[in-house]
Amino acid sequence: AETCMQLAHKHPGVHVEWSINEKTAFEIAYTNSIAGRRSAVAMKQVGLNVASDPVISAAYMGCTGGMVIVVADDPGPHSSQTEQDTRLFAHFAKLPVLDPGSPREALAMTGTAFAISEKYRTPVILRPTTRVCHARQNITLPVIEPQKRTACFSKDPARWAATPGPRLLLHHELNQRIVALSQDELALPQLIHGNREARRAVVASGVACAYVIDLLDSQERWQGLALYKVRLPYPSCREALDGIATAHERVLVIEETEPVIELQFTDRRNISGRIDGTIPGAGELNPEVVSRALDALTGQTPRETAPSYPDKRPSLCPGCAHRSAFYAIKKALPGGIYPSDIGCYTLGLNLGGVDTCLCMGAAISQAAGFYHAFRDRDDPPPIVATIGDSTFFHAGIPPTINARVTGARFVLVILDNASTAMTGHQPTPATGGLTSDTQGETLALEQVLAGCGIRHIAVQDPNDIPAFSETLKAAHAFTRSEGLAAVIARAACVRRTDRHSRRAFTMQVTEACTGCGSCVREFECPALVLEEGRVRIEASLCSACGVCVHVCPLQAIEAREVHP
Repeated sequence: AETCMQLAHKHPGVHVEWSINEKTAFEIAYTNSIAGRRSAVAMKQVGLNVASDPVISAAYMGCTGGMVIVVADDPGPHSSQTEQDTRLFAHFAKLPVLDPGSPREALAMTGTAFAISEKYRTPVILRPTTRVCHARQNITLPVIEPQKRTACFSKDPARWAATPGPRLLLHHELNQRIVALSQDELALPQLIHGNREARRAVVASGVACAYVIDLLDSQERWQGLALYKVRLPYPSCREALDGIATAHERVLVIEETEPVIELQFTDRRNISGRIDGTIPGAGELNPEVVSRALDALTGQTPRETAPSYPDKRPSLCPGCAHRSAFYAIKKALPGGIYPSDIGCYTLGLNLGGVDTCLCMGAAISQAAGFYHAFRDRDDPPPIVATIGDSTFFHAGIPPTINARVTGARFVLVILDNASTAMTGHQPTPATGGLTSDTQGETLALEQVLAGCGIRHIAVQDPNDIPAFSETLKAAHAFTRSEGLAAVIARAACVRRTDRHSRRAFTMQVTEACTGCGSCVREFECPALVLEEGRVRIEASLCSACGVCVHVCPLQAIEAREVHP
């Protein structure tokens, strides 16, 4: 998106923005499309859930200008709540979906997506997976020339404001578009290896197909296989798929993550894949998994693979203010229930400061749910919801209003690091810089909270653990007698040196250290290392924040301020 913004400055009339959430982003882009201009919107698979209401409705209505929905799936999952398959959503929504297997193919398919969107007047999904999104590849960029299209909206309430009656007619149109798409050349599986006389065949798409190609090129043990590549997993041409099943004795379908292509075969008696367990039903595919599946297809004895070794669990960065906030929450309000949300701060799990994590914005809804569940007890536990600043803007405002008007009482801690740090330091409504056209207005969290009716709003730097702890206790006391209280834990992301001027210290562990390990267990700063019965500070990792002096129960960590 940053690159798109840079290009937009050179081409007036092109608008790029960081929208507040995926639903809003889609609605803005889609409206530009029905005004005859081209649009694209980008998100990951769980973001598509947020946008699903308008996306499914837009499938019925269609579009006039090209509309491409880029949805990055996360088989594994590596950094998501689920490993859901957007191709299955496309089937459900009756939208075509393209499945690139490399960056070069993703570039080519983007142009194809716009072309078929305008040809069939439908939004099109482009679905790169984690391995495509994180890959690098040399490509030749085409000449980038903006579409010189004047916006023109033809009023047609029966389509653009369709009520239930007209929607039935639109559904018939949608079904006809899907049938037409399934007969398009793009929907035909491509024979890219072997021939139709082979006894066994593989049908694959996306990165899974790339793995098969690499394996067939490097190993002789699977000679004689035919390989078909599917570019359009939905809608695929059923007649072509059935022709493959007829031409070969056995067919293996390799795809991530659900059996979308496999389910489109009419007769699956000689089809293997996820349904019969040849391909695992969960988890990311890799060359080792694909190799075992090819062995099963050809009757080969599986080769042993090197054992995998457990990775060190992820943790918050050294000097991250979220660590201080969670430590203070746990110490100031012990025995509490701590619902949290989606972001870097989900790693508060390691610190015992996160008990639940459902989806974007759910920390606040779940805090309200816990309040109503426990409110009749004589000794209800403290409830502290933690949510990031960008996540609060994304999905936290409606549940905050709901909690306020339904009388829920808990402490809402907004972890304000002035950035969307987990996904690349994108701006937030409180920082500005959201569009290619203008810096835009900014909106402070305090203003939003006040507008939601919150009467107790405190702002405190969580790195000052004693002061932050007192702020939390005061907020909790307010909830006991008054209602919902909010604490803004304000400290810029340690990775964004352009946004803060933090005091720096020289850190030292004194002879008073007994090696109890409390600081390592309770605070989990990567710079604190327990070795040979003592704690030492790893200088290459230490951010010199000085916060750990508040953590040692024996006061064996000292900080000396460094003056410029």
